Amino acid sequence: MPLQPKPAAVSGEPVNIGEAARQSGVSAKMLRHYESLGLLGKVNRTDSGYRLYSPADVHTLRFIKRCRDLGFSMVEIAELVGLWQNRRRASSSVKTIAQKHMTELTQRIEAMQSMQRTLSGLVDCCHGDERPDCPILDDLAGTTP
Repeated sequence: MPLQPKPAAVSGEPVNIGEAARQSGVSAKMLRHYESLGLLGKVNRTDSGYRLYSPADVHTLRFIKRCRDLGFSMVEIAELVGLWQNRRRASSSVKTIAQKHMTELTQRIEAMQSMQRTLSGLVDCCHGDERPDCPILDDLAGTTP
C-alpha cells in the first residue's frame, strides 16, 4: 500500500541512521526493519548509499515507537501510520483500531490475572520444605488431588 505524503512538514536537516535512531529512540536495526515494511516510504540516500532520514521520517519513527510502546501490532501500526498521514481520514477508523486493541489488552490482562490467582493459590498450598510433596508440581502434571 503506497503511503500518502508525510504529515505536516518538520524543519531541520536530514540525518544519518545513527542520529535518526538516537532522535527517535528506535534502534538502527528496527529503523531498517520499519523501512523494509514500507512504514517510512522511500528514504533518501547519499551518493555512496547511506540512508538519510528527514525530520519527517524521524517524526514518523517517534509515532511508530509510541504505537509499539502501547502494544499495537505491526499490522495495526501500518494502518495507523496510513491514517495519520491521510489528512482526509475519519477519526472513527482510528478509534476502531484503538478500541479493538484495548479489548485485546483487557482480555490478556484478565487471562494474566487468572494465571496469577492460580499460581498464588498453588504457592500458598506448597509447604516449601524438605518434603517431596508439591501441589505446584501436582497441578502442573494434572494430578492434583
